[in-house]
Amino acid sequence: MPLTPSDLRLIALGRHPRLWDVLGAHPTRHRGVRGSHVALWAPGARSVGLATEHAGWDGAGCPLRPLGDSGVWEGFAPGLDAGARYRFDIVGADGTRSLRADPMARRTERPPGTASVVHASRHRWRDAAWLAARRHRDQLRAPLAVYELHAGSWRPGLGYRELATELPPYLNELGFTHVELMPVAEHPYGGSWGYQVTGYYAPTSRLGTPDDLKYLIDALHRADIGVIMDWVPAHFPKDDWALARLDGTPCYEHPDPRRAEHPDWGTLEFDYGRPEVRNFLISNAVYWCEEYHLDGLRVDAVASMLYLDYSRGEGQWSPNAEGGRENLEAVSFLRELNATVHARCPGVLTIAEESTAWDGVTRPVAAGGLGFDLKWNMGWMHDSLRYLSRDPVHRRFHHEEITFSLSYAWSERYVLPVSHDEVVHGKRPLVAKMPGDWWRRRATHRAYLAFMWAHPGKQLLFMGQEFAQGTEWSDVAGPQWWVLDDDWPAAEDHRGVQRLVADLNHTYRATPALWELDHDPAGFAWLAADRADDNVVAFLRHPKAGPPLLAISNFCPVVREDYPVPAPPAIPAWTELLTTDAERYGGTGLVHSEPIKHHDDGIRLTLPPLATVWLRPA
Repeated sequence: MPLTPSDLRLIALGRHPRLWDVLGAHPTRHRGVRGSHVALWAPGARSVGLATEHAGWDGAGCPLRPLGDSGVWEGFAPGLDAGARYRFDIVGADGTRSLRADPMARRTERPPGTASVVHASRHRWRDAAWLAARRHRDQLRAPLAVYELHAGSWRPGLGYRELATELPPYLNELGFTHVELMPVAEHPYGGSWGYQVTGYYAPTSRLGTPDDLKYLIDALHRADIGVIMDWVPAHFPKDDWALARLDGTPCYEHPDPRRAEHPDWGTLEFDYGRPEVRNFLISNAVYWCEEYHLDGLRVDAVASMLYLDYSRGEGQWSPNAEGGRENLEAVSFLRELNATVHARCPGVLTIAEESTAWDGVTRPVAAGGLGFDLKWNMGWMHDSLRYLSRDPVHRRFHHEEITFSLSYAWSERYVLPVSHDEVVHGKRPLVAKMPGDWWRRRATHRAYLAFMWAHPGKQLLFMGQEFAQGTEWSDVAGPQWWVLDDDWPAAEDHRGVQRLVADLNHTYRATPALWELDHDPAGFAWLAADRADDNVVAFLRHPKAGPPLLAISNFCPVVREDYPVPAPPAIPAWTELLTTDAERYGGTGLVHSEPIKHHDDGIRLTLPPLATVWLRPA
């Protein structure tokens, strides 16, 4: 399938809709000979050859020809069939020779090997019903509870196909609507957790083949579970066999070293102003959605893309053409990314991990925003965890940390993330962030989760936190599943937290008040925001029509009897829908079995210690 003049024009403009169809290696026949059509964009190269192990990794025997001044090199490699390993043998503009992995490879050999592998998919999708329903679903006004996991360590030793057997029933049991996979694109260093990508078009071969990953996603869809993937367009590693100075020039990275070097991670930043680089990345986003049927992309490290001075001191950056610190090329790239994904892939969500107060992250592109569907609410996460890490006697002096998020909750459309970043590098797992003895830590953990599920916004919880594992996450060991085993002394304590998460999710999904107006202030009303001395907050969640939900959190380790809450007088009585203090979750068992009647000043009820209570109209 040689490239056409139209293909070359679109590549030069940065507008080729399916770049993966024309670049890379594609098995075919040429004049009756089996082999592969290969093509590489390397505009600065002096020569390019196709190197295979059978040729001693020497590309001299299979030279590629340049296609005019397009920067694309093309050729036919006889005998290079599906499953064969290959590299590009490049003499760069600086005269250096290097063997390079194919930037467009759809499969790679298992690390530490670095060769690309010719791939032809044989997977036959069976998720047509899921995709058809997704196209018409308004996911921003639907329940969205996300379980974040690292595929390589959720159950260490399992590949994509084994995960397809174990993961869907587990997620269904716990009631999560979606799973978010930490990056599965190929990466050389496992300790990067996938965030330093070398093979943007290839799933990591550590867990199986590309078709094995499709099998997993297919199984999740058929179990009514959406799949979101972390996607990393902010930076790439400097490995000399991958993208860095691919053709002896700054090809994918910015030519200004101050803008190419990422100061935090020892990596390189993409040149977002170069049309071919934008095309590489935007086509890659579409590739994962179209070829792997993903339901969402969580875009990593957006803040580092938006600011020229991100983690840079004086003299380490230069202003943009307007004299500001904004990376205008990255802004344009993100807008084009979101517009393209939404146009090409109806129903797919784009989610920004953006840690600053950049205005309009989830505003439509047409209205001057970046165009994301959702944004991680890092402020809520940091403030609320800081509040709950304090001894209850001190929380009264920091009450704004648990309430402040409601002052900006509708400035963007948010996801509330308790992610992998919060349970590593000395930050401690969620239950260990809480002060006190084991009972208090578990109780606070449970109360916090129910507060989180009732708070406006969607939810995301990292693996292991659903059963309150006691140590930080390890990408080698994975979650501490053994704490749920019968022979573990505190197994019932951990199972109680796990039961709560399941009940939270199933109750949440059945309660439109908790998700229908997530991004509309009409869906929320404070009932008690100023009870700092009591460590208590109470609020209402409203649906578009129907009964509200009343959530009360007592973040103090004392029972509060006959506690007044100014509930709306139009509702004569309330009944308990859920309490995190129930015995089945490991609590004291202070439950409200009888309706709670409205009086002149609202309702009065007993608040269990370190607990969240959900009420609904009786």
